[in-house]
Amino acid sequence: MLTGNDLLTKVKELGDVGKSEVVKACGYVSTKKDGGDRLNFTAFYEALLEAKGVNLGETGVAGIGKGGRKLSYVATVQGNGNLLVGKAYTALLDLKAGDEFEIKLGRKQIKLIPVGDNDDD
Repeated sequence: MLTGNDLLTKVKELGDVGKSEVVKACGYVSTKKDGGDRLNFTAFYEALLEAKGVNLGETGVAGIGKGGRKLSYVATVQGNGNLLVGKAYTALLDLKAGDEFEIKLGRKQIKLIPVGDNDDD
């Protein structure tokens, strides 16, 4: 994925082509489970704004979630028994799709330890 001046240069080079072609040519494409392409417009436009020097606010500020809401650091078990950890929390830890964790159960607690790490920290 192109960023910064490389992104701006490529967009200018492409000129009047369609939006989808620009996004694809700049590398903002991922593969869906069915093998098809998914165009990542949001990531493309965020990178484009950043390349142009537009700052839409701090990202990754500890304790602040999307929309500037403060994180509660409380999770609730859902009706179906799932325990959901929201995107704001995983973003703070820079976790990516596919990251794996070992689940350690204690008395009334759950620890998630990244696979390959030790739990001394």
